[in-house]
Amino acid sequence: MYRIEQAKKEIKEIGKLVGEKGYSPGLSGNISKRVEDKIVITSSGSSNGFLEDDELTVIDFSGNIIQGEKKASSEKKLHIEFYKQRPDINAIIHVHPVFLCSFAAARIPLDKPVLAENVFYFGQIPLAEYALPSSDELVEKTAKYFKDYNAVLMANHGVIVGDVNFKQAYLKLELAETYAQVVLNTKLLGGAVLLNDKEVEDIYKLR
Repeated sequence: MYRIEQAKKEIKEIGKLVGEKGYSPGLSGNISKRVEDKIVITSSGSSNGFLEDDELTVIDFSGNIIQGEKKASSEKKLHIEFYKQRPDINAIIHVHPVFLCSFAAARIPLDKPVLAENVFYFGQIPLAEYALPSSDELVEKTAKYFKDYNAVLMANHGVIVGDVNFKQAYLKLELAETYAQVVLNTKLLGGAVLLNDKEVEDIYKLR
């Protein structure tokens, strides 16, 4: 029970942070934490920036409610599949930051070696094909990237990021949003000068 309550506390803290950053406008986005064979996830219709205890639902890996009065997020299947494919991931943030969503809306992946830091942490951020939000098709089209990537853009939708804990997931999210902004800004300057293969290889060696 302690770990469940701790997970709820962490979700509220990270929810407040992404809300303050403007990454989760209105009622958009959802957040979850793996706790052994259970998942604590935000409830449907909740605001990440203003989460209350009763807006956090505990589910099993079949999506059944274990604890809580409110319906779990409609994107719960997406979270479940991410956890199933990646035993190393314990925290997931799905939000709609402006710059990442701009690339998602334009259906452009962030897959070019523009910044050394992003090459080091991500390699690239792929783009999943469009599917109706909350649908099984969305899970299918997005999940094929989970094995190899910690962050995935979803066309005309948003971004999902997972990592070992919320600190690491949030740092990747923040870095990805900054990366998207830089890539967009470089287009105003005639386009970024990409790192070459040798430079990318040298960065990978630092991992």
